[in-house]
Amino acid sequence: MHQLTKTDFIQYLNCPKSLWLLKNKPEDFPKGEFSLFLEKLIKEGYEVEEYAQKLFPSAVKLPDFGSAELTKQEIEKGKTQFFQATFETQKGIFARIDILEKKQDDTWHIYEVKSSTSVKKDKKHNHLKDACFQKHAMIENGYNVSQVSIIHLNKDYVRQGDINPHQLLEIEDVTEQINDLYSSVVNQINGAVTFINKETISLNTCTCREDTRSNHCDSFKYFNPDIPDYSIYEIGRISAKKVMELIDQDILAISDIPSDYTFNDKQQLQVESVRQNQPIIDHKEIQNKLLTLEFPLHFIDYETYASAIPRIDGVRPHQHIPFQVSIHTMQTDGSIQHFEFLANELELPNKLNEFMESSTGKSGTFISWHASFEMSRNRDMITMLPQCEDYLTYMNSNMFDLEDIFKTDYVDYRFHGSTSIKKVLPVLLPELSYDSLEVQNGTMALDIWGRLVLDNDYIEDKAEVRKNLLEYCELDTFAMVEIYRYLQ
Repeated sequence: MHQLTKTDFIQYLNCPKSLWLLKNKPEDFPKGEFSLFLEKLIKEGYEVEEYAQKLFPSAVKLPDFGSAELTKQEIEKGKTQFFQATFETQKGIFARIDILEKKQDDTWHIYEVKSSTSVKKDKKHNHLKDACFQKHAMIENGYNVSQVSIIHLNKDYVRQGDINPHQLLEIEDVTEQINDLYSSVVNQINGAVTFINKETISLNTCTCREDTRSNHCDSFKYFNPDIPDYSIYEIGRISAKKVMELIDQDILAISDIPSDYTFNDKQQLQVESVRQNQPIIDHKEIQNKLLTLEFPLHFIDYETYASAIPRIDGVRPHQHIPFQVSIHTMQTDGSIQHFEFLANELELPNKLNEFMESSTGKSGTFISWHASFEMSRNRDMITMLPQCEDYLTYMNSNMFDLEDIFKTDYVDYRFHGSTSIKKVLPVLLPELSYDSLEVQNGTMALDIWGRLVLDNDYIEDKAEVRKNLLEYCELDTFAMVEIYRYLQ
């Protein structure tokens, strides 16, 4: 009999067959790299738990990998508060509860700790169904659970000095919501137990086939090997309803979509690009947009550090702190100058701002890719560093998003429905590539720099690591320069 954990259950809700494959044919399950992002989430979860435990100073800390038997023994000793209490049912349901408290009426209060700043109810992180799972495991063991709460970070908390866990965290009572959901979730849990213990299932297709690309399971290709290149899932922001309509007509390739089928304007351009087997380019519109830009042009990109628990004063949970900037400045005659800054420690970005203003001044147009990110960081920095308000306000008022051109004016089926610079660059300028770089993306940059400046036991060559970070950020802005030239 297979064990079903809370994490398994959420995977089952997203795609039952994906979980069956993981449990029954682990050798066939696509081993996606254990991503840095996932690793960071788990690490942050532990950090938030440490602060949550400070709210219960007299609780018994059970071993991280303790058994259900040990939990039972400790409960029988008359203790009333526990960290990591473990429960297992005869059907193989396994729950480890973050914080458990016995109330005066002999009923129990479950606390689930989350590293988010609110109670999440989306498909990927359903905190309420998580908590129902924990409650069910206890009830099956004969315990009466009368209250359930989620402990999460307070989004408005700003660190000033030592962290006070009572200010950092919020305890949200979700008992009523759990009671409303409980019986339907128990049916789903029982369905999951039955399903993962089936000896065989059909390995043709999985339920994700009826969903949009961002909701596909890790094993989508395993169950759906017939999905062609340039499939309907690549159409930007296509709805699950439209995916279903097309599948019902046995249409999987964009090229097979009937000419009278309706999409919005952006989607229609993408479909036309596939049909014509070439990019669809509005030369006049691109020229008009580029003519509005005032020289000098500053192609700019930030790398940022964020953590669930704020590491320095003046910062909120999960708030991004720019630690690196690359700027390529182009004059009217086409000449280019490169400016770059990489912080030596985690601090408020005073020095970064001084560097940027001394490099560019309040002149010309700032150009970034997916500019809403840079503009949000600038708004954050205005709050952190009011003395930099004039410069950052100028930058935001004179910001141009180069990505926008690739949403409507330059649509190429070879971008596979994405306007990310990492999809656009290899199609337009194959000679420029991120492949040879040591740092491959923003999450990797955040992780590497975070360890470089915060880890006292860091053993790698610091000069080499700094060089790699600078090379990555420099390519981001140089790629924009070359794409701009290409568009001209």
